[in-house]
Amino acid sequence: LNALLNFAIISALFLAFLLVAGLFPGWVALAALPVLVIQVLFSIGLGVTLGVFNVFFRDVGQLFGVVINFWFWFTPIVYPVSALPPWLSPWLVLNPMAPLIGAYQDIFVRGQLPAWGSLAPILVLALVLCGLAAVLFRRHAGEMVDEL
Repeated sequence: LNALLNFAIISALFLAFLLVAGLFPGWVALAALPVLVIQVLFSIGLGVTLGVFNVFFRDVGQLFGVVINFWFWFTPIVYPVSALPPWLSPWLVLNPMAPLIGAYQDIFVRGQLPAWGSLAPILVLALVLCGLAAVLFRRHAGEMVDEL
């Protein structure tokens, strides 16, 4: 609930900034809701899966801390995709966050609807991760109590 409240405040400030600056995308901003749902599903699935693994393999938390730094810089958040060298651009297909960030950029920067087809793979991955997380958690819940 704390994170949800924080997100609501930051989102309201961001939307207010867009309104004041005259950059609000209009009704297209509603397209951010399904993109956000996909992102939350992906985050929950990945977080719970890694959380269960971390109970049994303590290095998972340390390793993912390093991986997430590289992952951030390999996601076109602070730079456009066109800034990447041509040989690196095809590798973005392996980054599940790239289409999500691209969808947010389409909505809030370009004022257009995202390419919904590009979000299908991340949606499938998010659902698979959530399923895997549920199975892992149910299967190892009793053991996790002992390990912790």
